Formats: sequence, C-alpha cells, structure tokens
Amino acid sequence: MHTRAPLTLPRQLGLSLWVILFLMMPSVYAEESVAKPKPRIVARYSDTGIASSEGQEKVKVYQYKQANGVTVFTDKAPSNSQYQILLFDCFACRPDSTIDWNRIRLFTQNYDALISNAAHKHQLEPALIRAVIHAESAFNAKALSRTGAMGLMQLMPETAKEMGVTNAFLPEENILGGSKYLAQMLKQFNGDIALACAAYNAGPTTVTQYKGVPPYPETLAYVERVQILLKRYRSTKV
Repeated sequence: MHTRAPLTLPRQLGLSLWVILFLMMPSVYAEESVAKPKPRIVARYSDTGIASSEGQEKVKVYQYKQANGVTVFTDKAPSNSQYQILLFDCFACRPDSTIDWNRIRLFTQNYDALISNAAHKHQLEPALIRAVIHAESAFNAKALSRTGAMGLMQLMPETAKEMGVTNAFLPEENILGGSKYLAQMLKQFNGDIALACAAYNAGPTTVTQYKGVPPYPETLAYVERVQILLKRYRSTKV
C-alpha cells in the first residue's frame, strides 16, 4: 500500500513566496515614490525686477498658474505645479547678458538738469551718474526690486534714509541720494571708479574684504559694463 507524502515542501515554498512578496512591498512603494514626476521648472530672469544688495543671495520668486487660470507669484516653490523661477537682478548684472554694451542705446537727455545738479553738488562727472543709472535701472524711475531697492539708482531703504531721501521714486530725490552715496564710495576708495562701482553694487565692506573688486560674477559684469557705459557717455559730452 502506498502512502501519500506530506505536502510540506510546497507549503513551505508557498510561505516563502509570501514572505518574499511582503518584504518587497516597501521597496515597490519606495520606487513608485521616487519615480513620481516632479514639477517642470523653467528658470528665467524677470524683465521688470531690479535688485541691488550687499552680498546677499538673490531672492527667488516663483510664478505658476492655478487650475482656475489665476497666475500666482510666491517666494515658496509649489510642490505640485509647473512653475517658473523669476530671478531678479540689476540691469547690467547678468553675466550671461547678450546685450552689446558698446552699442546699446544711450539715455543722453533723460533727467539732464537733475543729473547736472547732482554732479555739481557732489563733485561727480555727469557721465558717471548717467552710467550708473543706466546700469542699475535702465532709467526706469519706477524700478522696484524684490529686495526693496528703489528707483533710478536703486537705493535700498536704509541707504535712502541715510542719504536723506524720503521718496526714492521721485527722480530728483533718488538722483541726489544715489549720487551722494556714489561720491562717498569714490572718496572711500580714493577715486578708483572700478572699486567705487563695485562698492555701490556689492557693498563697501565686501570690497574692503577682498581688497579689490569682489569675484562675484554679477559684480564683475556690473563693473565692466559701467565702465563701458561711462566711456560712451563721456564721448557724448553729457
């Protein structure tokens, strides 16, 4: 008489398969979590924001559209939406700028009387004031950065207050205040225009710390372009 062999092996095999599947479940979920598509990010520079800060990281503004079509601007990246990053920078600070600074249109007549008055009062070249305004805001009197820099010469609130400016969006006050600060930078750095412009852009403390123009790509680009603009404005005898 034949007796049936116990089915212990298949049962053990079945149990082992369940154990293996159970152990694999967390990794499967983890893979699904990792594989979850992230929002597509497009970084671009804002064509309206202007920023000038003393060694501070540029502030990021995130732009995205809600399901109802409303465009939202925020300083926090959305977790489940496609968005753009708006990077605010001064007009002449972008290292990757494609502008030909030797040919860009100059502003030779804008605010002529105000610039002449500020130049006389603070013993500056009108061409230098004009070059800095061009580099900072492209002569946009309403320019406002995400960090709070205001007006033609992009005065930060604290600097504006120190220079006696009560309304930085008024061209006459902004130009006088910005020129006063620029004159202070020139005096502090013994008339060296490159260092004075670097200090105007990145702060005098940073220039002193590096004993020269700071090696920041934005500041290096800014200083070079102000000097190009200065040479061109000088040639127009503004």
